[in-house]
Amino acid sequence: MTQRNGTGRTKSLDNGLTVRAAAARAIAPVITGKGSLNNLDDHQVVARDRGLFKELCFGTCRTLCRLEALAGKLLEKPFKARDADVQALLLVGIYQLLYLRVPAHAAVGETAGAARLLDKAWATRVINGCLRRLQREATDLQAEVDKDPAVALLHPKWWLKAFRQAWPDDWRAICEANNRPGPMTLRVNRRHGDREMYHDRLDAPGIHARLCLHAPDGITLDEPRDVATLPGFREGLISVQDEAAQLAAVLLGPVLAPRPGARVLDACCAPGGKTAHLLEQFDIDLKAIDSDDARLARVEDTLARLGLSADLVHGDATRREWWDGTPFDAILLDAPCSGSGVIRRHPDIKRLRRPSDIPRLAELQARLLDNLWPLLAPGGTLLYATCSVLPEENADQIDAFLARTPDAEATMPQAVAWGRPAGAGRQLLPSIDSHDGFFYARLRKRAA
Repeated sequence: MTQRNGTGRTKSLDNGLTVRAAAARAIAPVITGKGSLNNLDDHQVVARDRGLFKELCFGTCRTLCRLEALAGKLLEKPFKARDADVQALLLVGIYQLLYLRVPAHAAVGETAGAARLLDKAWATRVINGCLRRLQREATDLQAEVDKDPAVALLHPKWWLKAFRQAWPDDWRAICEANNRPGPMTLRVNRRHGDREMYHDRLDAPGIHARLCLHAPDGITLDEPRDVATLPGFREGLISVQDEAAQLAAVLLGPVLAPRPGARVLDACCAPGGKTAHLLEQFDIDLKAIDSDDARLARVEDTLARLGLSADLVHGDATRREWWDGTPFDAILLDAPCSGSGVIRRHPDIKRLRRPSDIPRLAELQARLLDNLWPLLAPGGTLLYATCSVLPEENADQIDAFLARTPDAEATMPQAVAWGRPAGAGRQLLPSIDSHDGFFYARLRKRAA
């Protein structure tokens, strides 16, 4: 929206309306359970507003339980189902007032005014009234809604129950980690040098970072940055990958390092971080499969940027049509899971997951294990990984697999400095300043 001033120049009148309307459109599918923040397009707003746009989207979803409880107190009656975008816009306004250092007049006025860009001018008055009431009564309203633990801890009740059952001494810490944005961690490409060398290079432009404690190629930035501003990103010197995810290559190292040309399968490979890490470190013949064409294209783009190559195949890892019959020396199964260990990076998981998803995912994981195990050569290793903290997907899953698979044995090192024993595997819980939640189990096929 523009107008001409007295000099004939054009000036913007949106004053932040556009970014707030865009955030409401992105969040509406999440609150209705019809979409996610995956592949969020920030190019619908101007460059200077993209940081705010992402913060509004992810922050609103991160605090959704509390925002919706407050909206229920502020509204005389709920919005109709067709007005989910207006509901989302109100939540965006509440988030700004309570969690961002946005001037109150902007949080109220520009959020209310953004309703016009949704073609719902009638909502301007409603949102304005709700947000002004929140300004006056914020302390009392927050105290009232926070009596509900699900609201205070920003997780639906079933998630709280699941975490408490799985980790009775750690469930609150898990919630607290989920409610904070995860740190930005880099993986240094060993083909171009070690992480100490890259860490020194970061000092020149004044980018502060620390070496990861457990991942030998990892560096965690003190503050997230646009990757385009990081030295050598376009040239393939680094990639963005959480510290926990980098441990897959560490666990497969003893299997692959002494075997040039080892035949390796990366099942369910997208988006390709672990695929690339294996290729950066080891001279292997790697086949990477995924059932999602679009996600497989992302793997191809990642490998191209890093100057790496693999045999990329569109295929279903629960079937074998894509297999040529030659056994693999090692298999990485990064199994589809609840994502309960990476909620801080995908806060819409809090809303989009359902209790019924967990047994369904566990059944899929079991089918993947059973289908892939016969593809492993005698003496070969399968590394099972999830970004989950739930035993049904992790320790219980592997225990059941070992019980029904006589030629499988666990070889997971128990003396490592990270995580904690979890059945035949190792579990990491999300850490506020460090790694995501992850599970690993390393299995060897006994020689005949």
